[in-house]
Amino acid sequence: MAGKRSRLGRLLGLILLVLVAVPVVGVLLFAVVPPTPTILMLQQAAKGQGLDYRWRGLNDISPNLVNAAIAAEDARFCSHHGFDMEAIQKALDHNAEGGRMRGGSTISQQTAKNVFLWPSRDWVRKGLEAGYTVLIETVWSKRRIMEVYLNVVEWAPGVYGAQAASRHWFGKDADELTTREAARLAAILPAPRRYKAASPGPYVRRRASRIQAAMGTVRGDGLNACVLGRT
Repeated sequence: MAGKRSRLGRLLGLILLVLVAVPVVGVLLFAVVPPTPTILMLQQAAKGQGLDYRWRGLNDISPNLVNAAIAAEDARFCSHHGFDMEAIQKALDHNAEGGRMRGGSTISQQTAKNVFLWPSRDWVRKGLEAGYTVLIETVWSKRRIMEVYLNVVEWAPGVYGAQAASRHWFGKDADELTTREAARLAAILPAPRRYKAASPGPYVRRRASRIQAAMGTVRGDGLNACVLGRT
């Protein structure tokens, strides 16, 4: 009996070691190499959406897109450690009042979800997302988190990352994006399969205009310093 308990203990210990090691190894690996196609990419490709995923280093992506992403998605990206508690509380308060649901995810959380996990809203995935967020905030630099985020986020059906999106919507490379084009790309992120960046409707035009104005604050207040340095 004691021998069986000992073997069971070793087996459970091995399982626990694997469960801990796999996420850590993945985070360490993608700290230096481009992530492989994500679960979302493969799911959408299996549905016939295609898969256009072209990695570009941050030096080959316009700073305008960095500023637009911070302005639209996570104004406190450089000051938080993965979780924006103020944004989360505002989202909870808003959702408690009814109406359209609002999220409070940071760019770090979105990156963790996009790279390592599956698209869903269940609590298991949310818990794993929190764990991966802590890991990437610990191991990766903020610049690396932004670089990975801009390369894996979906910008149209089957279109992932800044380079593919720039070619798809504007027929140019990601390092050539203007302030206006970057704002339009950021404006469609809530629903990239529904909205268009190149010929936007009223909602995207209004949202892009607000983002473009906020980009001036991002630059002026140094909210992008952890990614682009201080200018």
